[in-house]
Amino acid sequence: MTLATSPSDTTTPERAPRARRLPPPAVTFGLTWLGLMILCAIFADLIRPYDITQMDLSARLSPPGTPGHWLGTDELGRDVLSRLIQSVRVSLVIAFGATLISAVFGTTLGFLAAQFRGVVEHVVVMLADFQAALPFLIMSLAVLAFFGSSMVLLVCLMGFYGWERYARIARGLAISAGAQGYAAAVVQLGATPRRVYLHHILPNVASTLIVSMTLTFPEIILMESGLSFLGLGVQPPDTSLGNMVGFGREYLTNAPWIMLGPAVVIMLTTLSISLVGDWLRDRLDPTIR
Repeated sequence: MTLATSPSDTTTPERAPRARRLPPPAVTFGLTWLGLMILCAIFADLIRPYDITQMDLSARLSPPGTPGHWLGTDELGRDVLSRLIQSVRVSLVIAFGATLISAVFGTTLGFLAAQFRGVVEHVVVMLADFQAALPFLIMSLAVLAFFGSSMVLLVCLMGFYGWERYARIARGLAISAGAQGYAAAVVQLGATPRRVYLHHILPNVASTLIVSMTLTFPEIILMESGLSFLGLGVQPPDTSLGNMVGFGREYLTNAPWIMLGPAVVIMLTTLSISLVGDWLRDRLDPTIR
């Protein structure tokens, strides 16, 4: 005699793993918000209702909800929504470019230290210690005040933020990979060091480096925002999130929407990247599974 099984009993084992693969609600929010920010940066010229320098002095300091200016206007009658969309593009371009430069530079130095050891390793470790002990904000203020601010200089300067983390991680993981044997095996087969590191070691340590990038990305956004807030970041007529916050602080009492919009975007973007980074760390770390 066999017992009949209900349809729900047969589908439950299949639904459970599928449900476990779904990200938590907080991570879903983070992914959705980051997707919207990326789309906003890509299609900024299409969705921006006004030019960022277009002024309407008759509508200056209009509150949010004003027809034609849904987020209000600033002290010169410029549309806050249009400037916010452009600021998202500029800030994301700076953060993405700087994070990529930092990751490539630090990973390269870490691999060089693991390959040559000896003097090269000591020099890389010494530079990493010096970078970690250096007040980066003070150095950035000095460099920008001396050379002047430009987009290229700002991205390159931000690219030196946090490279020592990638160097330490890449060096440690490369040495560990060499001790595991698979790197030595391909060397015995005649592979060059360049092929060993790019085709065998890098794919095995990429997950850790990607998680490190998600942790550096929001820090660079906050760093750029701080420099722009102090007037040494993105210069007018262009705009960034920190630039808008810096100019909006003078009108915080009578026109708070000028500053609150970019401040909320900075907060939600950095929070979303942190949530997604923690989730990726749990998903990509084989020791947790």
